[in-house]
Amino acid sequence: MKEEFYKQIEHNIITKFRKPIWRPFTKAVRDFEMIKENDKIAVCMSGGKDSFLLAKCIQELKLHGRVRFDCIFLVMDPGYNKKNREMIENNAKLMNIPVTIFETNIFDSVKEIKDSPCYLCARMRRGNLYAKAKELGCNKIALGHHYDDVIETILMSMLYGGEIKTMMPKLKSTNFEGMELIRPMYYIKERDIISFKDYHKLTFLNCACRFTEMCEMNADMEEKSKRKEMKKLIETFRKKNEFIERNIFKSVFNVNLNTLIGYHKDDYIYNFLDDYDQEK
Repeated sequence: MKEEFYKQIEHNIITKFRKPIWRPFTKAVRDFEMIKENDKIAVCMSGGKDSFLLAKCIQELKLHGRVRFDCIFLVMDPGYNKKNREMIENNAKLMNIPVTIFETNIFDSVKEIKDSPCYLCARMRRGNLYAKAKELGCNKIALGHHYDDVIETILMSMLYGGEIKTMMPKLKSTNFEGMELIRPMYYIKERDIISFKDYHKLTFLNCACRFTEMCEMNADMEEKSKRKEMKKLIETFRKKNEFIERNIFKSVFNVNLNTLIGYHKDDYIYNFLDDYDQEK
């Protein structure tokens, strides 16, 4: 029964969900040249809906794609409680994903941190994933960030960071030589991921952090999340303009430097006055 179920999932990814999931997945991989011949990719799985779908799409691409590559489905346990750990393991078995689990003590390390524990936790998680992936012979790690994450990041950067920047589709590591981060779900919308999950009646971790395991009871904390605010803001915009998400997403592909006051790249800083009086 379980075997039939995971095969049904695999079949549905490239048939029923071909337009909202499989096509944007393969398009992002092609557009941004994410996967190349003989790559070895650590597919990082947190236990949520996004990373599990990413794993299945990577499996299908490895099976049906033209580029030969290898992959490992990597799960880092930062100190999950028993229930959350079992949910990840059970879902992996149900969906036929051969996960490699390694343990860290990140939750214990940040439990006494009062200022920005989530930021520190995220950095430690990323560092541990890079290190383990490199130890296993991988040259890339794949994360399950999706289309909505991208546009929320654009708005957060403008409204809270005072700058224009986005979540890049791929990124070379500055701390782990030869390692690269890729985001193959860059074009996939969250509502389609949810539809995929609901269609197959799957249940994943929503919040596995030890400090927010009671997040359903602590609504105030959830409401203060900047990303939650961006989701609500985008929803408000969408009621007035159905193309608002697409336009936010496209804005970082169509930057008009002639209309910017200034910009910077690495150590170079430009101000429009630098060449304002020069003849065109």
